[in-house]
Amino acid sequence: MEIERRWLVNGWPEGTPAQVWHMAQGYFAVCPAVRIRREALAGGPVQYVLCFKGKGGLVREEIELPVEEKEYARLITLLSGPMIEKEQRRYPLPGGLTLEVNSVDPALETGFFYAEVEFPDEDAARSWAPPGAWAAYLSRETTGQPGESMAAYWARTRPQP
Repeated sequence: MEIERRWLVNGWPEGTPAQVWHMAQGYFAVCPAVRIRREALAGGPVQYVLCFKGKGGLVREEIELPVEEKEYARLITLLSGPMIEKEQRRYPLPGGLTLEVNSVDPALETGFFYAEVEFPDEDAARSWAPPGAWAAYLSRETTGQPGESMAAYWARTRPQP
């Protein structure tokens, strides 16, 4: 189960991220979302993940399965378009939460930034307010808004069969 809130943001926030990840992902289907991703913590080993995401906004089913590099290479040949390139920077928040800020397709005109926070339960997600200076940065919430998912971005920007 995935419980997260999402915001459109303008660029990277001030401060030093705790971690920087590099990712590439593509979609086999967008509703429900079926995605393949290559991801690596900067300087770390590469991981390959096949992910299924159910319908929903704040709360939705998410199943992630590790994939070997050989299978990943075969699977990406089935995609209808080029992979989405992402850089994700993770910032610690009070209460043990993490802000994940993503730069999506920075080399393309369609590129944009968004941020997410994952929560342990629905009550925590609904009651959370961005602390201090984060409130201004996280002012354009898009949680649950149609057309604001990465799958929807894929459908808008990649050729469809």
